[in-house]
Amino acid sequence: GIVSDLHANAAGLAAALARMGPVDELLCVGDLVEESRFSNEVVTLLRDRGARCVLGNHDLQFLAGWHRRGGQATGADPELVQWLSEQPLRIDLEVAGRVLVMTHASPCEPFTQYVYPHSPELQRLAEVEADYVVIGRTPTRMAREVGSLLAVNPGSAGLAQDPANGKQLSYAVLDAATGHVTFDDYRLGS
Repeated sequence: GIVSDLHANAAGLAAALARMGPVDELLCVGDLVEESRFSNEVVTLLRDRGARCVLGNHDLQFLAGWHRRGGQATGADPELVQWLSEQPLRIDLEVAGRVLVMTHASPCEPFTQYVYPHSPELQRLAEVEADYVVIGRTPTRMAREVGSLLAVNPGSAGLAQDPANGKQLSYAVLDAATGHVTFDDYRLGS
């Protein structure tokens, strides 16, 4: 199961987890929190599910502000902030005998670019030595073959902005053995 761009929306994440049901592995492609707002609930849900998470730009901005303020943020559990700060920027793992690379934005230098389904940046992903590249940052769902790899963006389970799915929340489930990706679009309360 793959979620991304939660932006401190615990209800959106909880709905995605309930809808996707049991999965072998849960991946979170960053932006667990907002740059100015922490969510104990989002971080707890992901930590307790054993999710593999990468940091997004909002996570990094929150953590930088947290340190500047001497570890102060209204309502933020310091233990959960510590857990978030320990998450990497990139995860490389083997699943079903295939290599999966996960980063919040493009895994190509300078590592901050948005990757849209029809942008030139998408073609650069062919440089990555992997079978699957899982990215977030843009709230746009995508499963595209690029060279010999499959690029997957689950959309956003926290901030509905994708006009292609009627601005609904979304997540993805990847069958790593077959490369089949299933997207689920939803609204809270439905």
